[in-house]
Amino acid sequence: MRGKGSVFLIIWASLMTLIVLGLVGFEMVRMFGKSNLSAKSATSTPMMAQDDYVPVESSSATTWQSDWVRYNGEVYDYNEDITTFLIMGIDKDDKVVTPVIDEIDGGQADALFLLVLDPHKNEIKVVGINRNAMADVDVYDEYGRYQTTVVAQISLQHGFGDGMESSCNYQVKAVSNMFYQLPIHGYVAVNMSAIPEINDMVGGVDVVVPEDLTKWDKTLKEGAKVHLEGEHAYNFVRSRDVHVYASNDARLERQRQYINGFIEAVREKSAEDPGFAVDLFKSVNEVMVTNISVDEVSYLAPYITGYSFDSSDIIMVEGTTRKNGDFDEFIVDEDALYQTIIDTFYEKVDYVD
Repeated sequence: MRGKGSVFLIIWASLMTLIVLGLVGFEMVRMFGKSNLSAKSATSTPMMAQDDYVPVESSSATTWQSDWVRYNGEVYDYNEDITTFLIMGIDKDDKVVTPVIDEIDGGQADALFLLVLDPHKNEIKVVGINRNAMADVDVYDEYGRYQTTVVAQISLQHGFGDGMESSCNYQVKAVSNMFYQLPIHGYVAVNMSAIPEINDMVGGVDVVVPEDLTKWDKTLKEGAKVHLEGEHAYNFVRSRDVHVYASNDARLERQRQYINGFIEAVREKSAEDPGFAVDLFKSVNEVMVTNISVDEVSYLAPYITGYSFDSSDIIMVEGTTRKNGDFDEFIVDEDALYQTIIDTFYEKVDYVD
């Protein structure tokens, strides 16, 4: 018979083996997640317009690279380690996402945000896109056949699809093209009506109401500090008077504030429970369309609490709103957009002619 000491050693060794295998398994899941994300983007680097410049022999040891960009006298290189996601809020009342009968009623993308994770700077950034931004939109018929490309509000692109994967892929392409073919590694689309459920999963979100919204919700008085729960979150994020000129601009500012509060709420929950992000992802699976998998979320989860983030890290695409008949059009400031792309996705290169 084995002695008690031998039995204890066997049990201890077995436990340690299970722990090691568990950690290795988790790390393998995270490795697969990183690899999968990198492969999902249709592009590898933006196609940025360049200053009129012909590279000459450098006085430094650095050799000019074909994907570098010279801008305002400086040289920049795209940060290929950045991971970028498109977050979409879809203008539909169903809480559970289901395919539409034909492919021209997939719902408009009333909220569009790029979530950017930068491992070089250890920071999270969010780029907000006005749903009325005028951009190239691909038009498809009810059978999903491409017809033509028109300049229209970018939010319309999601509608030319099945309300699920094809709609999301169309919208990703439109946003990527608007940002000079920016690589986008994943997407999440949530029907606006699911906001109360998702909001309450993170314990609610704190906001300061920037305008009077009592027409839709008596609790949302201008200047009030509110902890949004349930339908109040939905009313804060979605409400606007479509008959008021540029009403979406004010709503976009509310969405920006809400996104900031939501990310902070997730970060607080994740600090208490490292597995919270994965649990949240699993619990909202039926109310969203996404091409992000559980292993990819496992890879990303540590960055939620480890990276810096505050309200200054939310950047809005600049431009001006104009009236065109019954519709508002947001004209993007291309110079400001170019600068935003350089500042967010590129790093300066020490290169001297």
